[in-house]
Amino acid sequence: MTTTNEIADKIAAEHSLTKAQGKAIVEAVIASITEAAVAGSETSLPGFGKFKVKDTPEREARNPATGATIKVAAAKKLAFTPAKALKDALNK
Repeated sequence: MTTTNEIADKIAAEHSLTKAQGKAIVEAVIASITEAAVAGSETSLPGFGKFKVKDTPEREARNPATGATIKVAAAKKLAFTPAKALKDALNK
């Protein structure tokens, strides 16, 4: 697993920045993606993929313990679709 601190350290090392500056860059990117998602916008990172907000409708489900039918509220979810370049890199 890679953490935001590890990503920030790598950015800092590759671009002659301090670790604090690298962390600020990573946090700014994450904040920008979050703001776009909250606004319902799609974020596209060429060569990496797209983050897109999808609506899931209200549905009925069953409680496995009791078998009772319950309603699951409608919600929004953030979906990630990898770019072709990322898929190709993973499948080399």
